[in-house]
Amino acid sequence: MLSAEIIAVGSELLTPERTDTNSLWLTEKLNGIGVEVKLKTIVGDDEARLEETIRDALKRSDIVITTGGLGPTEDDITRQVSGRAVARDLVYREELVVELRERFRRWNREMPEINKRQAYVIDGADILPNPNGSAVGMMFENGTPPSRRPPAQEARAGRPHRSRRDGGVPTEDCISMDAGFTLIVLPGPPREMQPMFENFVLPRLKKKAGGIFVKRRILRVSGMGESAVDEIIAPIYKASKKTVQTSILFNKSEIEIHLTAKAKTDKEADATLEELAAKIAAKLGTAVFALKGETMEEIIGKMLAENHKTLSVAESCTGGLIGMRITDVPGSSRYFVEGSVAYSNDAKKQTLLVTDEIINKFGAVSAETAEAMAAGMRSRSGSNYAISVTGIAGPDGGTEEKPVGTVFIGFADEAGAKSIKLMLPGDRYLIRWRSSQAALDYLRRQILKAYE
Repeated sequence: MLSAEIIAVGSELLTPERTDTNSLWLTEKLNGIGVEVKLKTIVGDDEARLEETIRDALKRSDIVITTGGLGPTEDDITRQVSGRAVARDLVYREELVVELRERFRRWNREMPEINKRQAYVIDGADILPNPNGSAVGMMFENGTPPSRRPPAQEARAGRPHRSRRDGGVPTEDCISMDAGFTLIVLPGPPREMQPMFENFVLPRLKKKAGGIFVKRRILRVSGMGESAVDEIIAPIYKASKKTVQTSILFNKSEIEIHLTAKAKTDKEADATLEELAAKIAAKLGTAVFALKGETMEEIIGKMLAENHKTLSVAESCTGGLIGMRITDVPGSSRYFVEGSVAYSNDAKKQTLLVTDEIINKFGAVSAETAEAMAAGMRSRSGSNYAISVTGIAGPDGGTEEKPVGTVFIGFADEAGAKSIKLMLPGDRYLIRWRSSQAALDYLRRQILKAYE
């Protein structure tokens, strides 16, 4: 199985404001054709560190992919550093300048002379067209993959090698040209990188990977802990460990079961995953709410649409989070009627018809108030179902009787209203998120009961 490394280039990716999403997308694509990503690295706009990172990656991985740093400015260093790392000069390609000038004309602009820098490419590299931007990519292949070199060649590949490329300083320990590797240099903006990779790189890597297909499946579980899930399903996945890799992860408010199958065909991998997923779902029962990685709100939407039912939501401590999640799903207008954020007691009374008696006797955070909120919301909207949430998200507001994390979830349908009480751990963000998840799951389970 071929190995790969991804290097994201750019000092902005080392700040709290930016996230490297390219490596996540690339990993999914590479895994899908049987290429295993072994390492991801972020490097700032530092020539020495970037060169060292690329050279080290080329020694140990079959495929190395860089993203970013191909712009026309001085801090865009990936082009020249990649050339030095593989001991190749950069060569000027006049046809790239002609194409760039024409593109700028179509934009009713004159091309700045600085953009000529983008016409320099690694000598011997294949140019990867970029119809969505000004920076072309490059794919440089050399020899037999490192994993198949004889031991003597491994030693030679690590010998110090001095070179001076593109006006730079001499570098030590450049990778030997008898080493086998594929270096792929891609632009950073996803709207440029993704189509370039899919159209011009992925087909070639697929052939190189040798026809091994890797497929993934995510099952999502609610209402159970990680250890409890593992204890129940361990005998199932251990029996299939030769063909499927299994990981169990906790994600804010649910358990994810990740299944990875390798096979010679897509169909074979899918069949293996389908069989194992079915066995796990049968063992865990209704706790499994998604078999193909769907979110809770997607599952709720599908259930409502298939049964031609409608929903309304009354929220207090979640502040509209449930309504936002539901309406994030395309087509939610078919089943979502209305949502209300009734944060204050007055709002609960005026908007949701919760009585003074209930508020005064039981408090805003209570089973009685949650049920009244759900019933009032359903009456107001005319929906088939209504759910409500009221609780104490913190960090203040808790009492000995009702500490931070106390949450009541209400549900109303034509048969009446009911509620559940939860004690949720976490900070304000997690309590609100977990409340929204629990409310949607409570709704899911009520719908399942109705159609048993």
